[in-house]
Amino acid sequence: MRMSPQDFLDWESKRITLLAMSGAGKTTLANKLPKAKWFHYSGDYRIGTQYLKEPILDNIKRQAMRVPFLRDLLLSDSIYIGSGITVDNLAPVSSFLGKLGDPNQGGLSLQEFKRRQKLHHQAEISAMNDVPDFIHKAEDIYGYKHFINDAGGSVCELDCPDVMELLAKHTLIVYIKIPTSFEQTLIDRAKADPKPLYYREAFLEEKLAEFMQLKNYSGTELIPPDEFVSWVFPELFKSRLPRYEAIADRYGYTINGNAITGVTGEADFIQLVADAIAKHPI
Repeated sequence: MRMSPQDFLDWESKRITLLAMSGAGKTTLANKLPKAKWFHYSGDYRIGTQYLKEPILDNIKRQAMRVPFLRDLLLSDSIYIGSGITVDNLAPVSSFLGKLGDPNQGGLSLQEFKRRQKLHHQAEISAMNDVPDFIHKAEDIYGYKHFINDAGGSVCELDCPDVMELLAKHTLIVYIKIPTSFEQTLIDRAKADPKPLYYREAFLEEKLAEFMQLKNYSGTELIPPDEFVSWVFPELFKSRLPRYEAIADRYGYTINGNAITGVTGEADFIQLVADAIAKHPI
């Protein structure tokens, strides 16, 4: 969706998709918009509560079945297991993705890891395809005029042009570009606290082969789970940046991450987006 700054300012029902690397401040920025006026849609929350709900619960039950006390209660239907996913707590989604490596350290086999990666890929596509319906429902049912889509950090990895075309048709796409001065800080944080992530299949195969050769591992079951995640993150970071930029160049607008620190509320947010539009004329 393309428009002039004034068109955006006059837009009575603003609909925005925020794109950014995890840690760039995307969710923090979205939260500057009052929830009384803006419908907040989280792609990751939709993934966890709709499209991966059953696999996530199956994974939790599988772990519980290893504990004899819990196993007996589950088999007799004496307990119920649920997932406490919220917009601010997406740990069950992360735990389901898991990490590749030594099963004795909680790692997953390569086959299981790839299976979960594919499920997440399909789920993320579905969650983004739901955006137009939620725009309609947000206004029709709840009376929200404005809509913010807090897209997951791996949207740029989907390799599904139809998804981006759909988002661009129904929302204004805004990409938060991480300042060069902050890139290493973000990488260091990710390496210090390695978290499960989604990887494109081609990227995973290429980087895993490189890692295995570099570390001289004969099988993925020998890898300490945190080791691969920490090693591969800088490579993932570098590979995602041009993908985000290509999306913004074709479909949307770019704001510098440094600028979001000055956003204190809705008015600042709207002006920030208008300024970004002004730098990219129709």
